[in-house]
Amino acid sequence: MTAALRVMTPGLMTTLQDLGRPGYQHLGVPVSGALDQVSFRAANLLVGNAEGVGALEIAYQGPTLSVEADSIRIAVAGGRAPIDVLLANSEGGSSRRIAPCESARLLRGEVLKIGALSGSAVAYLAVEGGFAIAPVLGSQSTLTRAAIGGFKGRALKAADVLPLKQAAAAQRDESILPSIDLAPPKRVRIVLGPQDDHFRPASLRTLLASTYTVSPASDRMGMRLEGPPLGHSSKGYDIVSDGIALGSIQVPGNGLPIILLADRQTTGGYCKVATVISADIAPLGRLTPGASIAFAAVTIEAAEAAARQLACDIATLAASITPVRHRSVIDPKRLMVENLVSGVVSARGSGEA
Repeated sequence: MTAALRVMTPGLMTTLQDLGRPGYQHLGVPVSGALDQVSFRAANLLVGNAEGVGALEIAYQGPTLSVEADSIRIAVAGGRAPIDVLLANSEGGSSRRIAPCESARLLRGEVLKIGALSGSAVAYLAVEGGFAIAPVLGSQSTLTRAAIGGFKGRALKAADVLPLKQAAAAQRDESILPSIDLAPPKRVRIVLGPQDDHFRPASLRTLLASTYTVSPASDRMGMRLEGPPLGHSSKGYDIVSDGIALGSIQVPGNGLPIILLADRQTTGGYCKVATVISADIAPLGRLTPGASIAFAAVTIEAAEAAARQLACDIATLAASITPVRHRSVIDPKRLMVENLVSGVVSARGSGEA
């Protein structure tokens, strides 16, 4: 029997993602990959995987999954959510709760239920060993617009069966990541250009002085912002289509910025006022509709320094993980029916009552 996770309910938008498929943009294939690569890496490290092993990206509302393997080890990192395990062969639906950023071992027949997220738009569910799903162009990342990668090129649906690479989890202590800073920066750092000359000087001042709101129309392709429009110069808003970098801020004719994210198109014909620095991409991926966002312009040298610092911070994640000694789970119903004492002692006498 193939080890697997069976989808009972899929959540709002659950897809298989990894670090993406770079190297194919010249062929028109977007990179894709996890929106929040910091939380993605943390989840993998907690279960003992390499940092790029495919994991489930959960958006807003988590799935319910049934374990069809002898045992599995899982961890969830990112947005906070209730993570419950419904115990197999227990009467009355007994359950235990798993902490975020802590690994746990589940047995065949148990059900993993992840609730609504808070504090971030996304969270990541990693499974020890990863999923036995063939990569497309070297990646398991799901690109739903092209229906490639991931599980059948789409978000999960009820009754999907996700095959696993391991039939059983290794016997070892569980792991915990005591702290991970997922707070958004006060200002998202940007480098102006490459077409900032297509905007009036007053528009650049508006961009840096205003607070925008994340639109509900945002998705994995782009984050649409609501707020003061940016007026274009006499050059207009159209350009000869050129390459799109992660974090490019396009401004179409209506003047409202769009930050291009993991599933961005490979080329575009709207002018780009600025680009979000790579170190601030993961915090962007955590923002929910209605969140506020403000910008600060930095130099390329400052952006490179921030990228180096982020790489150092990610490298220290593994060193921050500590073992959790085994904690037995007490079933209250079973406790009530077991004979835990052989007798009682009377407080008034020396013999047994």
